[in-house]
Amino acid sequence: MHLLENISIKPYTTFGIEAKARYFAEITSVDQLKEIFHEPRVAGLSFLPIGGGSNMLFASDYDGVIFRMGIKGISVAALDENYSLVTGNAGEVWDVFVDWCVSHGYAGVENLSLIPGTVGSCPIQNIGAYGVEVSDAIEYLTAYDKETGEIVTLQNTTCKFGYRDSIFKHEAKGRYIILSVTFRLAHHPTFHTKYGAITAELEAMGITTLSIEAIRKAVIAIRSRKIPDPFIIGNAGSFFKNPTINTDHYNRLKAEYPTIVAFPLPDGSFKLAAGWLIEKCGWKGYRKGDAGVHAYQALVLVNYGTATGHEIISLADDIMLSVYNTFGVHLDMEVNVI
Repeated sequence: MHLLENISIKPYTTFGIEAKARYFAEITSVDQLKEIFHEPRVAGLSFLPIGGGSNMLFASDYDGVIFRMGIKGISVAALDENYSLVTGNAGEVWDVFVDWCVSHGYAGVENLSLIPGTVGSCPIQNIGAYGVEVSDAIEYLTAYDKETGEIVTLQNTTCKFGYRDSIFKHEAKGRYIILSVTFRLAHHPTFHTKYGAITAELEAMGITTLSIEAIRKAVIAIRSRKIPDPFIIGNAGSFFKNPTINTDHYNRLKAEYPTIVAFPLPDGSFKLAAGWLIEKCGWKGYRKGDAGVHAYQALVLVNYGTATGHEIISLADDIMLSVYNTFGVHLDMEVNVI
């Protein structure tokens, strides 16, 4: 393990915000991971593991140790005639993993195509898109427990998954370093095409026979149009969560805004499209200096070049206040501010 000092982390995050880490290391084995916690130079400092750096916004330098999980590998174990357990190590790029699963006929993650990040980071945020959450497919994961120094297995239910949420953001925050994630993937797919514009995209592509390959292509086409490439324009994908409101609140908004985009939930509440709310408030395409709102997707805040973390946060605060004043709806940030 090579421990670097005073390193810019701009190249390791998709937002492209300039910030420095006091120490930085690439981790490519479990032995290296254990080693870093016993390194005398970093005794008493905080540790921050990152994967693809796709869901974080640095508001300042990090006076601790940032290490990037780079442990790679994919393996398969047959479960029964209907399912296989597919394991991806933490350092695998998420979309590379999805592509591998689809190309080998394992169904369940195709709707999550082109989401940035790594396999190891996907359970923390419980990433989701187009009617599917990654927790729908996760069977269990392995992690290094910093408190005990042991490698543990955490079953799906132990992770307490919720909407863009998990135990790793609350009571277990900072305790576990995810090493691998095992997914229960189907040999015979159940297609999810009703959420978003997947059906319309399939029709536009002239696809009449459903397959996981076709859904992946449709999702990639939609996301490529709506979300900018972070190698061109810095961003972290969806910046805000879609808020949930009760039926009475929804009915009042629906009466005033007949075109409001909302999705009914089993408990009778409604999930609103945060992008629609932000766009309706006039923020789509807004820019102040190098901090802005993407011109094609109001849910995405962008760094056009030299925006600071504080400038992005200030813009986010203004948007949240605007949405609350207009609709009486609170927005929560999906991105983790460091």
